[in-house]
Amino acid sequence: MKRMISIMIAATMLTIALTACGGSSQAQTQSAQAAETPTPAVTEEQKETAEAKSQTEAEQEAEQEETTQETAAEPASEEPAAAEHADVLVAYFSATGTTKGVAERIANVTGADMYEIIAAQPYTEEDLNYNDNSTRATTEQNDKSVRPEIGSEDISLEGYTTIYLGFPIWWGEEPRILDTFIEKYDFDGITVIPFCTSGGSGIGRSGSNMEELAGSGTWQDGRRFSGNVSEEELKSWIEGLQ
Repeated sequence: MKRMISIMIAATMLTIALTACGGSSQAQTQSAQAAETPTPAVTEEQKETAEAKSQTEAEQEAEQEETTQETAAEPASEEPAAAEHADVLVAYFSATGTTKGVAERIANVTGADMYEIIAAQPYTEEDLNYNDNSTRATTEQNDKSVRPEIGSEDISLEGYTTIYLGFPIWWGEEPRILDTFIEKYDFDGITVIPFCTSGGSGIGRSGSNMEELAGSGTWQDGRRFSGNVSEEELKSWIEGLQ
């Protein structure tokens, strides 16, 4: 009987021991499997997404840096510059186009505005025949009271501080239509600089005649030019006036 009990006890202890060993072995196996099992690999799609995101961020940073550099390099915006000589006017009368050419060159040099004094009744070639004492121009020049009508629209002289006044020399003086223009406007606060064109005659008393008729403004000595005067010559003359 005692022997039977001993055998049963021994069998029970063996079973317990085997169970313990099995549990330990299973735990070790699971631990080993866990150690050997790699971390789930990142899919190709995830890699591409991450790379694209990284590239986009890098491009954005580069663009932002480039924009910053360009902004720093650009000068501060400025208001449109006003015309260099917006207060200068070239007013002229030209029956044949000669004085007009000189007036345009003066305007190119100074950047001035231009105003043409146009006769309401244009002068014809016959009107300007110096060899006929009965022609229109001859008759007008012989009568200082004549005031030919101006056909061009009126101009406001407000804001102008300098006026270059051009005309041809007729019988030694300014054409009477210049007298019409002079008496029509107020030149107070304006410097008037006469210039004329001719085949050889000087400006004569034209400047003083017009100054007396105007009764206002500051009148400088005028100058005669040939029709083919260059811009360089005109620039030199203008610079000498200042």
